[in-house]
Amino acid sequence: MNRNKWILMLLVVCMGSFAVPVSVQAGKITSLQQAEKKALKKVKGAYVTELDEDYEKGVHVYEVQLQKGTKEYDLVYRSSDGKLISYGWDQQKRDRTSTKAVMSKSACKKLAKKEVKKSTITGIRKKWDDGVLVWKVKLTTKDKQYTLEYHARTRALLEYEWEFVGKSNKTGKNNGYIGHDKAKEIALGRVPGAQIIKVEFDMDDGVPVYQVEMVKDGYEYEVEIHAKTGKIIDFEQDYLD
Repeated sequence: MNRNKWILMLLVVCMGSFAVPVSVQAGKITSLQQAEKKALKKVKGAYVTELDEDYEKGVHVYEVQLQKGTKEYDLVYRSSDGKLISYGWDQQKRDRTSTKAVMSKSACKKLAKKEVKKSTITGIRKKWDDGVLVWKVKLTTKDKQYTLEYHARTRALLEYEWEFVGKSNKTGKNNGYIGHDKAKEIALGRVPGAQIIKVEFDMDDGVPVYQVEMVKDGYEYEVEIHAKTGKIIDFEQDYLD
């Protein structure tokens, strides 16, 4: 084989070996500017108010806040593949003077199920938020957790948020963590008869914890439990708004 053919074959092999890594990392985000560009494409017509680079549950992310009209948006992108793992908006213009009848819990559930198809409602409660009586609804689908907030009188959707909870974000059983079910059991042991609103795994200053939110008899409780030892490391009780 002559020298030119040998060089050509070598180049083909080298190019092939580099092809896979390039395609795998095609969606990777490496700068705030890239995150900003993706967010502006997602929320067309908005402008960016804040950019940040952070770690959530040990995952490197880019956080983008935007404003469009009377809505404030929060988007979180995973840097490793550019995937949007959290999305939400808050309607800042709210009707505080409506005298319409307060919608029932069942009516609110219907609205929420219509908004998030093929979902399961995991919690619903009525509360005051920024001077407005609202229904706060928690839902889950196969790979996301949703939080919706409806004006209890006008039925307007005031807040919408979802968080990706696919396999890559779940806390595995092989890392020594007690798990969500055990965390619930421990929290209920502290406040028997309470209704659990939310259970979330997080890293608090490098410490793996489960944060459990509950309500009972007009009080709201937040319990922080060490994810490995099961020890309660923080407990808060407050009046339910």
